[in-house]
Amino acid sequence: MSSTPIKILLVEDDELFRLGLQVRLQQEPGLEIIAETEDGETAIELVKEHLLDIVLLDVGLPGIGGIETCRQIKQQNPALPILILTSHSQKPLISRLIEAGAQGYCLKGIAAEKLVLALRSVAAGASWWDEIATREIRSSFISEPPQLENISKIANPLTGREQEILSLLAAGKTNQEIATALYIAPGTVRVHIHAILQKLEASDRTQAVMIALQKGLINSDIIVKD
Repeated sequence: MSSTPIKILLVEDDELFRLGLQVRLQQEPGLEIIAETEDGETAIELVKEHLLDIVLLDVGLPGIGGIETCRQIKQQNPALPILILTSHSQKPLISRLIEAGAQGYCLKGIAAEKLVLALRSVAAGASWWDEIATREIRSSFISEPPQLENISKIANPLTGREQEILSLLAAGKTNQEIATALYIAPGTVRVHIHAILQKLEASDRTQAVMIALQKGLINSDIIVKD
């Protein structure tokens, strides 16, 4: 059992909701809220001041807003995972979240247990897109057939092993789970993931999965979450 807690920055402008989240998440073993704030500008500064494992970020913030906050945090710290909290899952929002570098989102009505699972998964390097987002992501790709045709003609640059690992990444598996499933060392998984990012010219795992879906390198059915 890991003794190092997952260090969370909580960014939420609704004070009551933020307090409720704090109380619930602090009850959870292995989770620790290191800092919290109600606006994006402060969040960006807090990321510079604290060693964090994940940012839990409300999309509807005052000031610069959640999406711009996400974008700026990822610019200064590309490896820091960001899980978005939102009241709505709409196609334009999902596209903007992916573009801004988010690893996924949870709807605000989500059960606490599922939010905890999402936090743990994203902090471990997985992505967290629910079935609605997955369907909308796919349809947004399909809505641009000329580009898709061009993309599909690009030769597959990945090895068989890299495709296996990418498929497991798309299914939301952590490095350790991938290592266990493929009977290889976690360090080997990291090396393969680095190679995948390089070959697909992706900045992170989420983008790599999206690019692979666009190119038809992996089966889109595997990334559906409940």
